[in-house]
Formats: sequence, C-alpha cells, structure tokens
Amino acid sequence: MTKPEMDLAEQDPDLISLSRQFKATAMELISVLEQKQKTIGRTKVLLDTVPVHRLADIFVASFEISFEEQLSMLDSVDLKVRLSKATELVDRHLQSIRVAEKITQKVEGQLSKSQKEFLLRQQMRAIKEELGDNDDDEDDMAALERKMQSAGMPPNVWKHAHRELRRLKKMQPQQPGYSSSRAYLELLADLPWQNASEERELNLKAAKECLDSDHYGLAKVKQRIIEYLAVRKLKPDARGPVLCFVGPPGVGKTSLASSIAAALGRKFIRISLGGVKDEADIRGHRRTYIGSMPGRLVEGIKRVGVSNPVMLLDEIDKTGSDVRGDPASALLEVLDPEQNKTFNDHYLNVPYDLSKVIFIATANRAQPIPPPLLDRMEVIELPGYTPEEKLRIAMRHLIPRVLDQHGLRSEFLQIPESMVKLVIQNYTREAGVRSLERNLAALARAAAVRVAEQEQTLPLSNDVHQMSTSLLDTRIAEGAAEVEMEVIPMGVNNHEISNALRSSSALVVDEAMVEKVLGPPRFDDRETAERVTTPGVSVGLVWTTFGGEVQFVEASTMAGKGELHLTGQLGDVIKESAQIALTWVRARAADLKLVAAGNINLMDGQDIHIHFPAGAVPKDGPSAGVTLVTSLVSLLSQQRVRPDTAMTGEMTLRGLVLPVGGIKDKVLAAHRYGIKRVIIPERNFKDLVEVPATVLSSLEILLVKRVEDVLEHAFSTGCPWRQHSKL
Repeated sequence: MTKPEMDLAEQDPDLISLSRQFKATAMELISVLEQKQKTIGRTKVLLDTVPVHRLADIFVASFEISFEEQLSMLDSVDLKVRLSKATELVDRHLQSIRVAEKITQKVEGQLSKSQKEFLLRQQMRAIKEELGDNDDDEDDMAALERKMQSAGMPPNVWKHAHRELRRLKKMQPQQPGYSSSRAYLELLADLPWQNASEERELNLKAAKECLDSDHYGLAKVKQRIIEYLAVRKLKPDARGPVLCFVGPPGVGKTSLASSIAAALGRKFIRISLGGVKDEADIRGHRRTYIGSMPGRLVEGIKRVGVSNPVMLLDEIDKTGSDVRGDPASALLEVLDPEQNKTFNDHYLNVPYDLSKVIFIATANRAQPIPPPLLDRMEVIELPGYTPEEKLRIAMRHLIPRVLDQHGLRSEFLQIPESMVKLVIQNYTREAGVRSLERNLAALARAAAVRVAEQEQTLPLSNDVHQMSTSLLDTRIAEGAAEVEMEVIPMGVNNHEISNALRSSSALVVDEAMVEKVLGPPRFDDRETAERVTTPGVSVGLVWTTFGGEVQFVEASTMAGKGELHLTGQLGDVIKESAQIALTWVRARAADLKLVAAGNINLMDGQDIHIHFPAGAVPKDGPSAGVTLVTSLVSLLSQQRVRPDTAMTGEMTLRGLVLPVGGIKDKVLAAHRYGIKRVIIPERNFKDLVEVPATVLSSLEILLVKRVEDVLEHAFSTGCPWRQHSKL
C-alpha cells in the first residue's frame, strides 16, 4: 500500500475502532504477562511506536498458533480483516492465561488451608502444654500407641503393629487409607492378647447342682459334662475335645453351653452359624477390600474381652457353601487344637491363639456336618423329653418364667399339674418344650387380660370404703364386671383390702379354660386306632430333625397292569425300600398264601398304590422296610394290623431285619402317641439303654431278626401262614 492509501485507510472509522480494541486487548495481555516476565516491557513500547497494521503481525507471531491460523493471517491483506483476526487471537491467549491463573490460585488456596490447619493445631498443642491441660485431652495418636503397648501383643505381632503405626503417623487424616489403617490398629489394641478371666476353683458338686437346677433330666449329658469338668480340674491346660450337642429344637442345647460357662467361671459368647455361606465370616476379609472387617470369631473375642471364653458355635449344621467359599472347611482350623494356636484371620494378617477358647457346638442333625469337621468334635445326643419330664420342666422352669414375663404372680394365676399334663397330651407333639411354653404363655395372656380389667374396674384409693368380703366373693364368682360398695367401720388398712381382693380373684386354670384359650385338642391318643381300621395300613416310626415321629403307611390295590405307584414326596432311598418290600412279598406270595394255588403272579391284573400321608413333608431314609412289608401283607391278606403296635427297621432282599438309628427318639415318639407295643431290630437292643426306665416300663419292646418275626407280632391272630425259612 502506498502512503496516501495508508493515510486514507487510517481515517476509516471502522479501522480506528478495531485499532483501539486491539490495543486495549494487547495492553491487558501485557499487564498480565508483566507479573511473570520482566522482558515484556519492550513489547509495551511497541504499542506506542509501531503502526497498527505491523503491530498485529508482530503480536500474532509471538503466540503459539496452528499452521492453518498462520496461513489465514498471511492470507488476510485487508487491514480490517487482519486486525479482527489478530484481536481474536490475542483475546483467546488472554483468556487461556486467566483460566490457568484461576486454577493455580485454587490449588494454592487449598494447600494454604491445610498448612494453616497444621499450624493452628501445632499452636493449640503448644498452648495446652503451657496451660497443663494436655492430660485431659491427650493426643489421639499417643493414646493409641500407649494402648497398643499395654495390649500385651507377642513380639512378632508387636513388630508388625509398630511398623503399621509408624506408617500411620506419616499420613494425613485426609488421606484415603488413614481411617482403615487406624481402625486396624485399634482392633489390634482391643484384642485380649494376654487378658484372660481367672477360673475359680472347680467344685464338681456345685457344678452338678447348677446343672440340675438349670435342666431337668438329661442324665447322660450331665454326666459327660461333669467328666469334662473333672478333667479340667485335674489338668487346667488340657486340650479337651470339642463337644457337639446334637438334638431337636427346644431340648436345651444352647442353655447347656451357658451352664458350662457358669460352672467354669468363664465368660460366654454365642456365634450363630445358621445360613453362613461366606468363608470371610469365619476368616475375615482382606484389608485390600473396601468395607473389610474381621471374622466372627475375632470379633466375638474382641467383644467378650478375654482370650479364654466359652464360645458356642450355634447351628453348625446350617452352614452352606457357594462361590464365596466353604465356612465349614474354614472351621477345620478353628476346632483343631493342633492348628488353632496360630489361627490366621485374613483381616488381622497375624496369627492369633485360639487354643485357650473352649468351643461348644450345637446342631439339629449330624448328617449335614462334613465328616472332617465332625471328626474334630465329640457328638453328644440330646433326645426329646418324655411327658413326665416335660411335666417336671413345666412346673419347675416354664411356669415361673412365663408368669414373670407376663407380669403375673402365683396369686393371680395357678396352673395345676393335671392341666399341664392335659396340654402336653392334647396340644403338643414335639421333642422339646418350646411349643409347651407357647401354650402356657397363651394361658398367661388370658389371665393378664382378666387381671388388667379387674384392676381397672376396681380402683382402691384412700377415699373408698372397704367392700363386704362375702359380697365380693359372690360377685367375682359370678363374673361381674363391677362390685357394689358398702359402708364399713374406719381404721381398716386399704393394702390388706388389695391383698384380699387379689387372693380372692386368683385364676385357677381348668379344662374349660384350656379349651377356650387353646382351642379344641389338636392330638388324640385314639388317632392310631382310628386310622388302622382297614387292611393295608401299618404304623411306622421315623426320625426327623424335630425328634421321633409316627408315620402311617397306606396301601391299596386297583385294576391295572401290575405297576407300583408311590406318593407322599419320597426320596430315592425310601422308594428303593418299597421296591424291595414288594419283591419280597411277591417272592413269598405262595408261602404266605396271598395267591391261589397255581397262580404265581401276585400282580396279575392289578396295581398297588402305596401312600405316605402328610404329602407336604419330605420323607426319606432306610427305616421303613418292615413297615412297607407289613402294609402290603395286610392289604393282600385282608388282615388288619394291631392298632397298638408300631415298628421300625430296614430289611434285605432275603428277609433279614437290619438295625436303624434314632431308636430312643422313635421309642419316645411311640410313647407320646399312646402306642403300647414297639417292634425293633434285635441288633438295636443295645440302644434301649438310653431310653428312660419309665418309658420302657409302659411299652412292650419286641425284638425281631427276620421279616417273618415282624409279621408274627404285627397281627392280632399271629402269622398262621408263616413258613419257617431254611435260610
């Protein structure tokens, strides 16, 4: 451009406006850069000396811009376009510098805040030291260190904990791992490494009296516990076996464990294993996980505060396994006295000594417990109670506890022995006493309603006169809701009036009240006789997790193709027992005179249907063989089985009767149902030692070797068609 053209262009108002805007933006940029670069003053001089069209090129050349933007500037010949682009680039550079400064100031502000807090804390600590107030509110870290030093950790554990403490001191409370590391050290300091409860001198006589006062019956179990305590007395550091109480619910397994702790003078802690499927519940989580925590054993030791408690592993048969591990396998190390001296919890990551802990386990069944775990325990069976034992338990323990739980006293409610016996016979069929306690609680609630209503309608205050005793007795006997008042001489103590009122209104439970509160009887001793009225029905004895039970077996024939139908939600074992029973009957049909002469096919033209009632209850097990044979022979011979006879036992294909388990529970179940004769295998005779003498005296126990012996005792007319086998 020539000089005249330049002068003419500089007089353009738009160009003048763009020049001013460019210079203002450039000046603002220079003022920002002056704080960081001292040489920027030379650039400031250029704003006043260099023409605007050249100044734009100089400024843009000093920025870091893309190659395309450089070409765009070079391509701009017109002054207005060039200034506009230069202004845009300068402004963009200015904004990027301001954003960077803002971020820097924010970071510096946060750092200065933490430095300020640190300085203030140091000043506060110095002020407290000068004032002497540091003892009341001492430093948390120093307190934690002193607590760890006094915990009595073993040398190897203390070395690990001290290294972790040094690491924690270097961390700021705001750091992510600070809280988890501190919680870990607090757990190490809280664990009772050396703190143990002192056992008092064992007095076996006092321990026996304690067991007798807390539990009625269970003579064999109590004797084993006394033996266990005697060994502990002679050798306190003896590694005794792990006792495992196995029995149906409500027989006192958990309370027996607490009685052992009371006899030893040790603290007692219960850990429930029911439904535990995660191995981490036993061994703990590793500290690398978020929300990690120690296992239940270490947590229980910390909670109880001593290293030698009595620890109850409740419901050990209810553990499961899934992708998270097998808790039962983790318990192998816990219950092995050779291994639990160095029990390694994943969260602790240091060995902890569990050898001082007395472990006691409970289970409803021994079968679900894995064999390696069962091998580490001594199983003690707790069978169900007899009706006589339930009566004594109710009078000694249950009724006083129920009255206390409902705010009653014996002056308000009296339950005679005859009524308790009625409740046991007609309303409960269980091995334990929990259902009995619930029924007694229902009677107590009914009495509580009457007492509450009576106290509400008969207020006794100082300004109320005494009532006529005869009138009071009459009105209460009639069930009146209100009582008339009469004028009586002054000077009578109102407290005596209240006591007289309460004693006169004591509620004595009778049969009518039992039926009104509990409903009609749920069980009847005539049930067995009523169900065994037709041929084809026999009475068996089975074992369940709730104790022994009576199981009826029904058989019926119909026209068909010679098939066997089984119903009642049966398992594979009991289905095979039915097939064996039918095969044995078909093989001896002619000898038993179940078919006509010359007819060798017992199933010709007919099907047999065998049903186990209570189809909603799963059934399985090898103890129904003799019951199935008796039912089939009764059906095909049209002879009724004796209603007072129940049986149990497994059979072979050759007719031998094999021994079965749970004899005591099954005999007690037969006694509860009012059965008088029980057929059991001869090889189970040794198991009758465990049955109470009162039960055996009321039953006729029939021992059998072969199925023919079972049939001989099962029918009232004997077995006239019996042929003595040559086998």
